[in-house]
Amino acid sequence: MSGRDAVPHDGLGRREYLTTLGVVGMGGLAGCAGQLGGGEEEEDFPSQDIEMICPWAAGGGTDLTGRQIADLAQDPLGVSLYVSNQTGGSGSTGFNAIANSEANGYTVGITTVEICTISHLGIADVTPDALDAVIQYNFDPAALTVPEDAPYNSLEEFVSYAEENPGEIRVSNSGTGAIWHLSAAGFAQQAGIELEHVGYDGGSPATQAVVSGEVEATAASAPEVASQVQDGPLQILAVFGEERVDLFPDVPTLQELGYDFTMGAWRGLTVPQGTDEERIATLEDGFTTVYESDDFQSFMEEQGFGLVYRDAEEFGQFMESEYERFGQIIDELGLEQSG
Repeated sequence: MSGRDAVPHDGLGRREYLTTLGVVGMGGLAGCAGQLGGGEEEEDFPSQDIEMICPWAAGGGTDLTGRQIADLAQDPLGVSLYVSNQTGGSGSTGFNAIANSEANGYTVGITTVEICTISHLGIADVTPDALDAVIQYNFDPAALTVPEDAPYNSLEEFVSYAEENPGEIRVSNSGTGAIWHLSAAGFAQQAGIELEHVGYDGGSPATQAVVSGEVEATAASAPEVASQVQDGPLQILAVFGEERVDLFPDVPTLQELGYDFTMGAWRGLTVPQGTDEERIATLEDGFTTVYESDDFQSFMEEQGFGLVYRDAEEFGQFMESEYERFGQIIDELGLEQSG
């Protein structure tokens, strides 16, 4: 199962709840309609272009999905949206730009899992507390991928081999402390095995390292390894999500194989902390309409991106729990940097 139904939508949505209180609509409660802190009449929102800050480079998955959302959101929100790439510092440059923007609803961040890891790694101080959630729209679980001619053709055989040969299996990733490193290291902790982790400059060279024999495995996402798996010479032993991925429906999850562990990359939309609740509700409604559209669903499926929806409340809680979980994993792995 994928799409919005992957995460239950319990109770009233934010806008429905506010509507029952009479605070959504043409200005809110009688007697205080349209009043801001300065006493001036509040503008209809949105009434000007919305900037979407992407902390990652143009052409990558986060940028591509963000631009698709920006394009499709013009109709439900009634204004133009544009993406600006503010990169560097493992995402911290962009995250700080989102957090430090005026909290008026006209700056939206295309936010990724790294918001929950970089402060624990000592890269930057920015955390989910600096942001207010709008929606989550994506989750791509790690996929443990090995050569077809490896001496293990199942996860059980992989774990047994690692137990008998501690440290011999080298697992590539996109950099120390990056999500695929944490995924492989977290699973190794769960399974009680010792792996050697080797960092590369991105998911593509990390995958190529398995193909060339420089390493014995990688833990990149299914879309990143898809071409090498579909055409050979690689195979996926397991995916680290709660459900199987549509690209490889025959590949089991870790949970199916007896490991209570999930991890992967995710993307969502946020605004600076302190943004007005009604404006967040308007953005949530607009972006949810985009998420549910056939155009967006088709785009994500064709590109191989996993579809998972969480509303503003659910996404905020999810980021908090992810932040705590990654803190524990990074601490146990001794990956904290000194500043």
